[in-house]
Amino acid sequence: MTRNSDRNSGSNTDDRNPDGTFALGNPGKPKGARHRATQAIEAMLEGQQEALTQKAIDRALEGDVTALRLCLDRIAPARKDASVSFDLPDIETMDDAANAARAILRAVADGEVTPLEAASVMAVVEQFRRTLETTEIERRITALEAEK
Repeated sequence: MTRNSDRNSGSNTDDRNPDGTFALGNPGKPKGARHRATQAIEAMLEGQQEALTQKAIDRALEGDVTALRLCLDRIAPARKDASVSFDLPDIETMDDAANAARAILRAVADGEVTPLEAASVMAVVEQFRRTLETTEIERRITALEAEK
């Protein structure tokens, strides 16, 4: 069993607080810095990308399922997001946003969109409603200041 001090020999652990966080004035590793092991692997692979890609393709064509999955994931990656299509009223006012929310609920109830898709669309509607609200508040403040 190795002790923490044995593993960290050569590194300066005195710059840390007892809870493991960095002491004031020591920001830790810079943002975007790469681990030494990652840098070493990248250096070893430098210039080998084409040969490795061809080898993966050859193995996939020979029936290697893992290589095939790797190649297919590059050709046609899994979609992280899909567009949805259903009737949604124009949104010009905050009342329209409420009508849009009703339309989204109706679309879920009718099976046109999934609850997860509806939640995503509703988040967009809500953000737009907030934008309308902020614009309206700004318009009112400007009108009040003009009256002074």
